[in-house]
Amino acid sequence: MRQHFAAFVHTVQDGGGDPRPDQGRKHVHPVGARSSGGGVDLWLAAYGVVGHDRCSWSLRLLYLIFVRLAGWLVLLGRSQRSKDAEILVLRHQLTVLRRRVARPRPSWADRAVISALARLLCPAGRRRLFVTPGTLLRWHADLVRRRWTFKRRSQGRPALRASIRALLRLAGENPLWGYRRIAGELAALGYRVGASTVWLILKKAGIVPAPRRAGPSWSEFLRAHAEGILACDFFHCDTVLFKRLYCLVVMEIRIRRVHVLGVTGHPAGPWVAQRARSVMIELGDRAEGFGFLIRDRDTKFPTMFDEVFAAAGIRILRAPPRAPRANAFAERWIGGLRRELLDRILIVNARHLRRVLASCETHFNEHRPHRSLGQAAPLRALPDPAEADMKVIRRDRLGGLIHGYAQVA
Repeated sequence: MRQHFAAFVHTVQDGGGDPRPDQGRKHVHPVGARSSGGGVDLWLAAYGVVGHDRCSWSLRLLYLIFVRLAGWLVLLGRSQRSKDAEILVLRHQLTVLRRRVARPRPSWADRAVISALARLLCPAGRRRLFVTPGTLLRWHADLVRRRWTFKRRSQGRPALRASIRALLRLAGENPLWGYRRIAGELAALGYRVGASTVWLILKKAGIVPAPRRAGPSWSEFLRAHAEGILACDFFHCDTVLFKRLYCLVVMEIRIRRVHVLGVTGHPAGPWVAQRARSVMIELGDRAEGFGFLIRDRDTKFPTMFDEVFAAAGIRILRAPPRAPRANAFAERWIGGLRRELLDRILIVNARHLRRVLASCETHFNEHRPHRSLGQAAPLRALPDPAEADMKVIRRDRLGGLIHGYAQVA
């Protein structure tokens, strides 16, 4: 028994174990650091375990040694026949497990035990282990390498500061600026960066040269011309009896006002053209302030529909195929309508859908706040700040699917 314990401690001193709780953890120590303790302390110091952690790991290691010794004492009271039978069973279990596990990952405690007991096995018994002598040598080399690890100085050109990289957003905000112009703007701000460095960072960020990104995007176009743009789109809704109904909606992008033009089961050309005339009558004199109408390439929009707006001097902009961002305002309103209302209610028929959409249109235009309007509604300005305590009441629409709140004295 003393020989077994001495062999185990001797292996620990040689670095057979691995006390790392986390295989991916790295420790950095200065060159020349030494440990004044014994073999166990030297082993723990090689992994950067100091102070309270060193005491904790030492106790764990001593506890592991005690458990193994207690197990060996139990084996002394058993017969040789029982031991031989258990060895045969364990060998067969190990053979079965090797069929499923190609490369096991032992913990530091497993490595310590295997390294200590491997010295007591005969050469034939060592060949049955799932670790080879080369594995034991690699464990020891890893221990030595981690003990003498030190910080390395980075080589090459120093990295740019984060503030300079943040200033390179100038390329996104100014599509007509090339890398030399951006380098000049940075120099005017006190940052001297070479033009080639700016070009390299723009290339890594996926920003194409200035002439290729000079055209405005759809979002930039919509923001620049929001005051004179109308957006329209179709959406459908299935009833309880699986009949599909179609609805046409038009939005004034500047004030976010929505016009629900109608519901039908057969969106024929004359019906769609009549809806265009009705929205022009509803706009009245304000129709002169609009210059563009954005719509998709749906075949439900006939030529008569475009002619109604062209007669009022409104140009038709057809969105590219599979480009929902080109008509983002209408698409977002339809998506919100589905999530907040249509997906939570069963539509019976076209009359029921018209009543539901009318209530939603009123709530959207007269009550719902919009961030682009400073939290005001399209047809309702924000009230003056309330100084006194007021009672707040709730007004339900559509049986409580839509909530509206108001103050009363």
